[in-house]
Amino acid sequence: MAEIDSPQSPESQIKPSTISFSIWPPTQRTRDAVINRLIESLSTPSILSKRYGTLPQDEASDAARRIEEEAFGAAGSTANGNDDGIEILEVYSKEISKRMIETVKSRSAPAAESEVESKALEVPAVAEESSTGEVESVETEP
Repeated sequence: MAEIDSPQSPESQIKPSTISFSIWPPTQRTRDAVINRLIESLSTPSILSKRYGTLPQDEASDAARRIEEEAFGAAGSTANGNDDGIEILEVYSKEISKRMIETVKSRSAPAAESEVESKALEVPAVAEESSTGEVESVETEP
C-alpha cells in the first residue's frame, strides 16, 4: 500500500516557544507609582509619622524622587544577565525601605536636638523647702 502524506493539523505545527518574562527594570509608570506612594508615606499621618513626624509635601516629593533614584541605581548595579528580575526587585524594595527610614530619621534627629536645646534654655524650676517645711518652686536664673 502506498503511504499518503496527510497534512499536519495547524495545532501540531506550532512549536512551544519559551516565553521570557522579566520584571526588571520596572517601567517608568511603575517607578512613578513608587514615587507617589513614597510621597504619600512621607507626608501623611501613619505609623512612621507617629514616630518621626511628617514631611511637607514639597520636601516629601524631593525626598521620594531621590530615594527612588538611589534605590533604582543600587538595585540596577546588582543585575546580572541570568536573572528574571525577582532578586533585583527585592534589592530595589529593600533599598527604598532603608533609604526612607534613613530620611525620616535624619530629619527627626535635628528636630529632636533643637527641642532638647530649647528645653535647656528654659529657666529651670528648683524646689526649695521653706522654713515651715513646705516645698516651694522657685525659678532660678541661668
